[in-house]
Amino acid sequence: MKNRIKRLRARTVTGMVAAAFAVHAWAVDPFTVRDIRVEGLQRVEPGTVFASLPFRVGDQYTDDKGSSAIRALFGLGLFKDVRLEVSGDVLVVIVEERPTVAGVDFAGAREFDQEALKKALREIGLTEGRPYDQALADRAEQELRRQYINRSLYGAEVVTTVTPIERNRVNLTFTITEGDPARIKDIRIVGNKAFSEGTLKGLFDLDTGGWLSWYTKSDRYSRAKLNADLESLRSYYLNRGFLEFRIDSTQVAISPDKQDITITVNVTEGERFVVSGVKLEGNFLGREEEFKSLVRIRAGEPYNAEQVAETTRNFSDYFGNFGYAFATVEARPEIDREKNLVAFTLLAEPSRRAYVRRINVSGNNRTRDEVVRREFRQFESSWYDADKIKLSRDRIDRLGFFKEINIETADVPGAPDQVDLNISVVEKPTGSLQLSAGFSSAEKLGLGFSIKQENAFGSGQYLGVELNTSKYNRTIAFTSVDPYFTPDGVSRTVDVYHRNSRPYEEQGGNYSLATTGASLRFGVPFSEFDTVYFGAGAERTEIRPGTNIPAAYLAYAARAGYTSYNVPLTIGWSRDDRDSAIAPNRGRLQRLSGEASLFADGRYLRGSYQYQHYIPLNKQFTVAFNGELGWGKGLGGRPFPVLKNFYSGGLGSVRGFEQGTLGPRDVTGASIGGSRKITLNGELFTPFPGAGNDRTLRLFGFFDVGNVYGENEKLDFGQLRASTGVGISWISPIGPLRLAIAQPVRKFAGDRIQRFQFQIGTAF
Repeated sequence: MKNRIKRLRARTVTGMVAAAFAVHAWAVDPFTVRDIRVEGLQRVEPGTVFASLPFRVGDQYTDDKGSSAIRALFGLGLFKDVRLEVSGDVLVVIVEERPTVAGVDFAGAREFDQEALKKALREIGLTEGRPYDQALADRAEQELRRQYINRSLYGAEVVTTVTPIERNRVNLTFTITEGDPARIKDIRIVGNKAFSEGTLKGLFDLDTGGWLSWYTKSDRYSRAKLNADLESLRSYYLNRGFLEFRIDSTQVAISPDKQDITITVNVTEGERFVVSGVKLEGNFLGREEEFKSLVRIRAGEPYNAEQVAETTRNFSDYFGNFGYAFATVEARPEIDREKNLVAFTLLAEPSRRAYVRRINVSGNNRTRDEVVRREFRQFESSWYDADKIKLSRDRIDRLGFFKEINIETADVPGAPDQVDLNISVVEKPTGSLQLSAGFSSAEKLGLGFSIKQENAFGSGQYLGVELNTSKYNRTIAFTSVDPYFTPDGVSRTVDVYHRNSRPYEEQGGNYSLATTGASLRFGVPFSEFDTVYFGAGAERTEIRPGTNIPAAYLAYAARAGYTSYNVPLTIGWSRDDRDSAIAPNRGRLQRLSGEASLFADGRYLRGSYQYQHYIPLNKQFTVAFNGELGWGKGLGGRPFPVLKNFYSGGLGSVRGFEQGTLGPRDVTGASIGGSRKITLNGELFTPFPGAGNDRTLRLFGFFDVGNVYGENEKLDFGQLRASTGVGISWISPIGPLRLAIAQPVRKFAGDRIQRFQFQIGTAF
């Protein structure tokens, strides 16, 4: 028996060699396994090994099963050595575990945050707690180099250091020598005749750099950016009649020292074609005239690929309105190269009508599913409606919770008349910090602060707090908005606030106005774009006497007391179709609001109207207009309460003048506002010098006009103040930042000037 054991041990099947080759000289005669033992385990559970073996106690062992067992155990990736030994009828599995990665660190990494690098390695399987594998470490080095190449750091070097520590663990340190980034030295476009090279290069986001390249990084080569620029180049030609334009090749050459990059784009323009005619063929559901009204291709005008795409898209969407989700529309060109003419035949086949079986939402890791679904106007088990799907997408986009929204239509296997809608979203941070400030000789530095969360706890509700630390105006306010207070979309807004204000005076007094209040407001949607608001509130206002108190406030106190109470009732309407609430480029915003106090100490009516319009002139230039009107009147023979006056001047109104100093003044010289207000603003956004087409950093010029008037004053437009200036708009990590330098162009004696202002988080 002892001789048999020794002989079988001498025939041990070892390592991957035995797993890959069947060596008959070392074969073991088949036998029935009476017991299986595992040796060498440290962290791996024995059950993991037993589950991978192709035999159990009582089964017959063969050489083929032994080879399969070794392959299976090596395939787990947990062991660096596996052996099988036979002692009588007992099979012994001897393993040597791979060391476990205890920590991953990076030395010399400045271009990337360490968490971003760890995430990249995690995606290829290398992270703390996983078995260490040299092949995986080699892949990690390649992945790190790839990440740096994507940032134009072609000379980056990565060296991996493996440090063994106790309990069969290792620490991995990736030492990175980043070097200097390779920069674009030259961009060449070869083959262009109709347009100058400078014009075509102006379409590119990539360039050879400028004094702001440290911020825009536009001189760093990126394949993705180049592809986007080539698409812009292609669209430029195709939208100007060059039907057969093509990009023949693109060469990217890097210098031997890996510091300079030259990009050469070879193009063939072809001839310019004019559209000679458009006709329809196919099944248009008997609605040919309706479809003709959707045609954007114009005969007699140069070929425009964007018009062709818009036409086919319009046709597909219109078919979708009737439930034909699988309609096919083709714009077939007929080219006459002798006359440089092209005629289009629009072929349409509606295919079959379908209804939506199921709507699936993905990507909303933080936002609750219902927050997305309640914005949908296309319902499950209803006919497919392209208009409702587009409206649903726009409503989800207007939530402001997602940076990407994609809706795809998927066939249902075995059900040709059904489709599923798959909505995938990419969430973005919904919390924001907003700051504003202004400097003047009277108010010195005044700071405003607010923090808000538009999607609190993924519920879609808004929570915000505002704090103003101005020398003369101190405010603290809390706001909560539930956009779906009822399932039908009625919103509820709760405001609680306390304000303490003082005059804008060079030798300002020490009196103050303290207002504490709360309000409850509901918003009722009357259409997809229109909402009507109504609500009520309660306010307590205390006039705290002191030096230089305005006579208007003393008169109000004599009539209503130094402490007064109001119960304002509010009603309003809004329509907002802007593409962004923070930094819009197109669309309009309208707000109409009214406030009335019919009992308590104050009796008045107060109303305001605001209109904003954003017009993109092209990819680089945007014009913005803003207008605001305010009106107030006292009731029951009483004057309009001075505490409800409108103010103008400074941030959000007429820049170049100190905050709230325009309009009537008391005999003491204090600005007390007025019962009527007018404000007009105009802005032109242009690319910032050196920033290329980067829309996150832009230069703007502005022109402001406005003033406020007392209740008994004549509305004299000759008293309007005006200012002009320039500023910088930057979409910073904490919100839109705007720096402005203003110069009053229409001012009067006694006006208080404030030429420099900045704000974060608001427009105008």
